[in-house]
Amino acid sequence: MAKVLVVHGKGMEMRGKEKIEIFGTMTLPEYDEHIRRYAKELGIDVEIFHSNVESEVVAKIGAAKESVDAIVINPAGYTTGHPALAAALAEVHAPTVEVHVSNPARRGGVSEIARVTRSALAGYGVFGYYLALRGTVELLKS
Repeated sequence: MAKVLVVHGKGMEMRGKEKIEIFGTMTLPEYDEHIRRYAKELGIDVEIFHSNVESEVVAKIGAAKESVDAIVINPAGYTTGHPALAAALAEVHAPTVEVHVSNPARRGGVSEIARVTRSALAGYGVFGYYLALRGTVELLKS
């Protein structure tokens, strides 16, 4: 069974509480519930991690890069201005996928993390996590 690390970046705990007009009313625990259901449906093992401390995220990725088959990350508040995170992801040999619930480009944002990930998805809401996990399963087959 493939193992995927799902990382939620800075500010994700505020989902459903702030900027509802952009991100909707779903909370982080509800995101996690969907992600676990998607993983079960796809037959993969998922570990979910969240931190507002960049060094903790970098350390988690560093520790996991040899023990997971893929990483799915929603960098959230780490989308720009976090070169240590980008460097950590660049060192991962397994597939990495960036996910955004909304479309940062629509708000004028450009992801610096997407430059180092295998692929990026934006604007599909929580379903973007399903697409990322499903795509990862297909990448691992090839």
